Amino acid sequence: MNVQKQIEAYITSQPEPKRSDMQALHRIILQVMPACELWFLDGKNSENKTVSNPNIGYGSYAIKYADGKTKAFFQIGLSANTTGISVYIMGIEDKKYLPETYGKTIGKASVTGYCIKFKTLKDINIDTLEAAIQDGVEQTNT
Repeated sequence: MNVQKQIEAYITSQPEPKRSDMQALHRIILQVMPACELWFLDGKNSENKTVSNPNIGYGSYAIKYADGKTKAFFQIGLSANTTGISVYIMGIEDKKYLPETYGKTIGKASVTGYCIKFKTLKDINIDTLEAAIQDGVEQTNT
């Protein structure tokens, strides 16, 4: 199954209203990043054990490890969780940046160094989320 089909299957497997919210977020992220590489991580490790929730990934950047090695990974991630939805904004060096820049204006969401977690789209300011995504992409494109 190709990545596009995996993404569609993952989104449609979600119960409503999460399914509609994830479809809307998928469209929003693709508007911000129209020609991006798409990823689908099923949340399983090499032994086929579940280690995380499945993730849809958008874009690509190089993660730099302490030992000097690098690995390609997505810039923006989208995942359903037990209480709602998580949007991951990867590669921002300053872990205080997202909460300090967007935490007060995003609405009812938990904002950490790389994750914005919320129950439903109606709980947050979508323009603020879009700005955070755009900001994260710009920071990892440099």
